[in-house]
Amino acid sequence: MSTNILEMRNITKVFPGVKALDNVCFEVGQGHIHALVGENGAGKSTLMNVLSGIYPHGSYEGEIFYEGKECKFKSIKDSEELGIAFIHQELALSPYMTIAENIFLGNERQKNGVIDWDVTAEEARKLMQRVGLTKVHHDYLVKDIMVGQQQLVEIAKALGKNCKLLILDEPTAALNDEDSKNLLNLLVELNKTQGLTCIIISHKLHELTEISNRLTVLRDGKTIQTMNRGDEAITEDNIIRHMVGRQLTKRFPQRTPKIGDIAFEVKNWRVYDPLDETRVVINDVDFNLRKGEIVGFSGLMGAGRTELAMSIFGRMYGKNIQGQIIKDGEEVILHSVGDAINNGVAYLSEDRKEAGLILIDDIKGNITLSNLKKLTRRGMIDSDLEIQAANEYKEKLNIKAASIFQKAENLSGGNQQKVCVAKCLFTDPEVLILDEPTRGIDVGAKYEIYTIINQLADEGKCIMFISSELPEILGISDRIYVMNEGRIVKEMPAGEASQEKIMTSIIQSSSGR
Repeated sequence: MSTNILEMRNITKVFPGVKALDNVCFEVGQGHIHALVGENGAGKSTLMNVLSGIYPHGSYEGEIFYEGKECKFKSIKDSEELGIAFIHQELALSPYMTIAENIFLGNERQKNGVIDWDVTAEEARKLMQRVGLTKVHHDYLVKDIMVGQQQLVEIAKALGKNCKLLILDEPTAALNDEDSKNLLNLLVELNKTQGLTCIIISHKLHELTEISNRLTVLRDGKTIQTMNRGDEAITEDNIIRHMVGRQLTKRFPQRTPKIGDIAFEVKNWRVYDPLDETRVVINDVDFNLRKGEIVGFSGLMGAGRTELAMSIFGRMYGKNIQGQIIKDGEEVILHSVGDAINNGVAYLSEDRKEAGLILIDDIKGNITLSNLKKLTRRGMIDSDLEIQAANEYKEKLNIKAASIFQKAENLSGGNQQKVCVAKCLFTDPEVLILDEPTRGIDVGAKYEIYTIINQLADEGKCIMFISSELPEILGISDRIYVMNEGRIVKEMPAGEASQEKIMTSIIQSSSGR
């Protein structure tokens, strides 16, 4: 039986008007992989922010014992000095610095007060080898490597600080199945060979049940249940029941599709890389969307799904774009985002925090920003109309907030995503391009998003649904396109699709096959 490396006792954290943590107790065994789960807003990230010193001692009640000693961290630096590293969902890397520079950022290898670049390079290579980052050079800029590789840079960075307890917040949220598997295998390997203790926050329950020794469920800021590997209780359905406080029998709402005629077509669509105009990113893609239809777009990371979506939506991505867009039987030219919106096309970004929301603005401002002309009277925004519109969408989408004047940054991930959907709907679209609409949100919030998408399809809207999660693609789609290397390699009705068929079509279409 292992001893505990960490004990958090009766942790209570209060924000103005909200008790985020209520006497939470949390213990992590030495050398364990411990999963921490709960709905958005349950208090998981808040608890880890307390542990890592982001919320310093004195801003919360309770005690923290690490390696048997009470700790009163006043900053992140204090916790890092004892070997605690926190990798957030939004990676803390500098895109225009090299991999080596990022690994030792804030932890520079110096000699006589000057950075020793030879030592930096040598130690970076060793750390990259340890985490399996072998296909890129240490001098590559972070912006030029894949998201899965960026996750490995973060882990190498943590190991470079002699990390003993690694906290990962949604480490696989932005990864495809293959990259997710590789990352999880790495964590298991580091755990077995080097005794690294891990705390993992994730909504991908099937991953957690595979690799974790223990699992703790939080709900409404309270500790609900802790389970150990081997317990019969550790099933996805049982974990969900503890998370949401009720039995969630179905992951996807039932729907009887009412599919109409083709309303949106893309023909011979070709897009070149904006940084390398000789490289084709989207290669002669053809697809169509019907009224009332949810069309899933599946593929591995780098397949070109987001590039396709952004190039269609006002040419937000790409150079030398060629091809046709036909809407309701007539060709439309979408040279800008304004053109796309004016022609009834809306796009929900895969990154709500970077490209979907103004976090420091309130719910009202975020919802109405996409179509202010709808609220303008004699050249001025009618504030009464704006408030009325925002309240209507808050109620329609069940956005859980004190009011429409609450800042977007203070909402849970699921409610932030609903604000993004509301922002799209406020443009009165007929075609909705949804890029990873449930990324990083819990099962309860996902179900609500699926319900909203189904309602939009029932209203006759065309839905282009991009997701890296194969069960989600299969569960929500009426028809599926599979992309690989910038091309559509397979089209299939959802009723005939399976995870195996999708992966087979990708593998068989790969270059060199």
